[in-house]
Amino acid sequence: MAAVELNAVALGVSLDTLMENAGRVVAEEAARRLPPPPARVGIVASTGNNGGDGTCAAHYLHEWGYSPEVWIVRPPAEIRSRAARRCFERIERRLPVHVRVPRPDELTTMPLVIDALLGTGQADRLRSPIREAVEALRSSRAPILSIDLPTGVRDPEGIRPAWTVALTAPKQEMASDAGGEVVVREIGIPWEAWRRTGPGEFAFFPDVPRRSERGRSGRVVVIGGGPYSGAPALAALASLRSGAERATVLAPAGAAERIQAFSPNLVVRAYGDGRFRPTDAADLTEFVRGAPPGCVVVGMGAGAHPETVDALRTVLTNLAGTVPLVVDADALAALPPPDVIASRRGAPVLATPNAGEFHRLFEGAMTPAPSGRAEAVRQQAADRHLVLVAKGEPDLLSDGETVAENHHHHAAMTVAGAGDVLAGVVGSLLAQGVPALAAARLATFWVGEAGIVGASHRSFGLVATDLLEELPGALAAGLARVSRGP
Repeated sequence: MAAVELNAVALGVSLDTLMENAGRVVAEEAARRLPPPPARVGIVASTGNNGGDGTCAAHYLHEWGYSPEVWIVRPPAEIRSRAARRCFERIERRLPVHVRVPRPDELTTMPLVIDALLGTGQADRLRSPIREAVEALRSSRAPILSIDLPTGVRDPEGIRPAWTVALTAPKQEMASDAGGEVVVREIGIPWEAWRRTGPGEFAFFPDVPRRSERGRSGRVVVIGGGPYSGAPALAALASLRSGAERATVLAPAGAAERIQAFSPNLVVRAYGDGRFRPTDAADLTEFVRGAPPGCVVVGMGAGAHPETVDALRTVLTNLAGTVPLVVDADALAALPPPDVIASRRGAPVLATPNAGEFHRLFEGAMTPAPSGRAEAVRQQAADRHLVLVAKGEPDLLSDGETVAENHHHHAAMTVAGAGDVLAGVVGSLLAQGVPALAAARLATFWVGEAGIVGASHRSFGLVATDLLEELPGALAAGLARVSRGP
């Protein structure tokens, strides 16, 4: 939801509008459960956007003749967004507002209390002062209406409300009865915010580990090279530029030496000579199983010799279900049969064909009509039990159920090596624990942003190594937009 809301803002729907709509529908649902005006109603809020929804609801309830009383459990100076601050300032001198945690006895006589403490993106355990506020709410035994998600939905000591107003869509955490009676209300998010990638995709980027933790997450193994050495080097360097801790390239001898010469940041191991052969498959599999990495990216620069395809097919079949796989370029012809992938659901298989590869290697070639092309991608993803990233105009991303589109790129990116960079970024995100379709959404938008920024001062002189240089800056800008910082 954080991603979708930011994408909606990028499409021209302001956060003020979304919060105003959210506050009004919450007030409407509260009014349906309250005695007639001037009935009292409590709002217990924090300083995030969920709290902004709550204070906005308080405004509407006051306008309709009710008697809201508000508790803000953190200092108002900590209110993070301009929209939430506007909602707070609208009520702070018109209503009873307490900047502290409520006492249970203050809530006990309320016919309804609105939980506006935390929404989506909650951690597993509650921390002070939210924990104390939740304890007060639970102890009061007042009827509770939660906004979007009950505070502490993953915490055994969290709020278990009588009702939840789910904004835009029900949330996965409420698959059980944790939300009580759930009512879904629209707040004006356009359909395109779900379908199209946007700057909100950076919300999927994993949190930076605490310094006290050992190392960073995400080790990637790239299996490729032979006739070509640049492609696997680009993929491995892209994985490092997008947050992976280590990138190890497994390549045939000769190519391995050239790949190592690209950068001292890469770890390179040689197998066989010239090209991969079926006799190399066991050693490649053994290395990956012994590592083990967070993701394996396979295929770039390996060549289409039948022996190489056989070797890669054996490796992919051996590894399917045990580690996330990104299958690109020459390895697309070596994808395991659908029944093998279907029987091993422990880890995703993500394939990244361009338009020509999709036409040659997947049934149901792309049709000129955009709707037909999207359905072909979705159907192939479902039939083959893959997550597909079908590169083109636009890129189409599907897990077999939903289809997303990425229109965010520059014409100068139609250059050799750009697909290898994309495969490396996808592999890095999978290695860092990002779910497959989310990784595809973020990677395509992020690489597109790097291309747009690079083309702004290189124009059609852009090359794949320029994308590598622009990835970190695009990440920093993207995280700043989702208020995550560097």
